[in-house]
Amino acid sequence: MVSPYAWDVPGGVQAHVKDLAHHFLNEGHEVSVLAPALDEIAINEDFVVSAGRPVAIPYNGAVARVLFGPVAATRVRQWIARNEFDVMHLHEPAIPSLSLLACSIAEGPMVGTFHVAAPRQKVAFAIAPLLEPVIEKLRARIAVSEIARETLTIHLDTDAVVIPNGIDTSFFASAKVNPEWKREFTIGFLGRFSEPRKGLSVLMEAVPNLTRAIPNLRILIAGPGEGLEVMQSLNPNLRHRIVFLGRLSEEEKASFLKSVDLYVAPNTGGESFGIILAEAMAAGTAIVASDLPAFENVLGEGRYGLTFTNGDAIDLAKQIIKIAKEPKALAALREEAARGAMRFDWNAVGPEIMNVYLHAKGEAEKVTVGSEPRTWLRFLNREDKGDLS
Repeated sequence: MVSPYAWDVPGGVQAHVKDLAHHFLNEGHEVSVLAPALDEIAINEDFVVSAGRPVAIPYNGAVARVLFGPVAATRVRQWIARNEFDVMHLHEPAIPSLSLLACSIAEGPMVGTFHVAAPRQKVAFAIAPLLEPVIEKLRARIAVSEIARETLTIHLDTDAVVIPNGIDTSFFASAKVNPEWKREFTIGFLGRFSEPRKGLSVLMEAVPNLTRAIPNLRILIAGPGEGLEVMQSLNPNLRHRIVFLGRLSEEEKASFLKSVDLYVAPNTGGESFGIILAEAMAAGTAIVASDLPAFENVLGEGRYGLTFTNGDAIDLAKQIIKIAKEPKALAALREEAARGAMRFDWNAVGPEIMNVYLHAKGEAEKVTVGSEPRTWLRFLNREDKGDLS
C-alpha cells in the first residue's frame, strides 16, 4: 500500500491505510506500506517504510504533507524492487504524491482508492490530461463514497466502485467513559479547528442560543490548534462553557466519543466521507452534523443522526436543543447509531476490498459481499466484468 500523506500527521486517509493494513495483517497477509514521514524514527509500525520528509502544500481547504520529485521516485523504485507484491494499493493516485509516482513506475495488478471530494476547478486536477495515461494503468478503482466517485468522474472521466472507509467498531464500542468528560450536557467537537472548513466557528456562533436553552451545557473541543482565537470570538460570560483538550491519542479519542452526550460535526465542505461520524456511531454517540452529501450518506439520510443546514448556526442550535430536550429520543438515536456503524466494520469492508484485489489479479470470478449490497455492484453488470473501472 502507498499512503500519499505524512504517516505521522493525523488524517483520515492515513488512519484508513493504517487500519486496513492491520486488518489484512490479522488475516495472515503480508503488508508493506510506503509513506512520507516527518520523523521516521517515531514510526511504530514494522510494516511502514518511510520515503522521506514531506512538504506542506495547500490542498482542498487544508494543508497536505506530501512527497514528490526525483528523489522520491528513486525511493519508490527501490521499495518496489525489494518486494514481490501480488497487488499494489495506491491511495489518492491522482495528486502529486508517492501514489502517483508508484502508479507511473510499477507494472502489474494495481488498485487505486480515491478519497477526495473536490470541485471542478481544483488545481490538483488541472493536470488531468497528464494523469489519465497513468491512472489507466489501474486495474480497479475504489471511491470511498458516491461524492468521491463523482469527483473522479468529473475530473478524470473514469469510474470507480464505491466501498466506504472501514473502522474497528469494537474498539469504539468498548471504550471507557471518562468521568471528567461525562458531566452536565456535553457536546463534543474533534478536528483541526484552525481549518475554517471544519466549521468550529458555526458551532461557536450557536453557543449563545444553546446556553439559553441548555443551562448545564459544556462543549469539549479536541484536536490540534490554538484555542485563543476561538475564545476571543465568544462573549466572556460564555467562555467557561468551553474546554480545549488538545490532540488526543486513539484511545483517548474513543473515550471522548463514548463520554460526550452529543457529537457535533459542523463541517462546511471538502468532505468525501466523514470517518469521525462512523467512529462516533460505533461508540453509540448521538450526532448532529451539517447536511453535506457525504455526511448524510454516512448517517443514513437521518436514520443514524440528525443534520442541519450547512453553515446555519441557528438551525444547528435548533437541532441540538431539540434532541437535548428529549432524553428518550436521544437514547434511541444512540442505539440506532451503534447499529448503523456495523456497515463500516472492517469485517464487512475488508472482504470487499480483498475481492477487488482478486479481481485486479484476475483470480476472482465474481465479487461477494455481505447482506447489504453496495452501490458499486452495478458496475459489475457491464459486458467486460473483469474490469471494475
